Amino acid sequence: MSASFVVVLTTLPSRPKACALAEKIIRRKLAACVNVLGPAESFFWWQGKMDRAKEYLLVIKTRASHFASLEKFLEKNHPYSVPEILALPVARGNSSYLNWLKASVR
Repeated sequence: MSASFVVVLTTLPSRPKACALAEKIIRRKLAACVNVLGPAESFFWWQGKMDRAKEYLLVIKTRASHFASLEKFLEKNHPYSVPEILALPVARGNSSYLNWLKASVR
């Protein structure tokens, strides 16, 4: 059953924006759970030079079948012009937790 779930990562520029986006994701039942972590110090290439920023990481747990809807939602509602949207497959997990996750997403 685990392969049918993903953990999606995205970063945001502030805690208020991260929390607001997390709440919207949950209210729309696009995910069962969203963790807001940070601040984290990010180092990256942007517009041809190395940049650095304080960011907040969303760890989004959802069904793999919901990734396309979640991706569209993030692209529409994310403040970055090129948002990080990475889906990592869940190889294994606690069956009780995965059953809850499955039941919690529309």
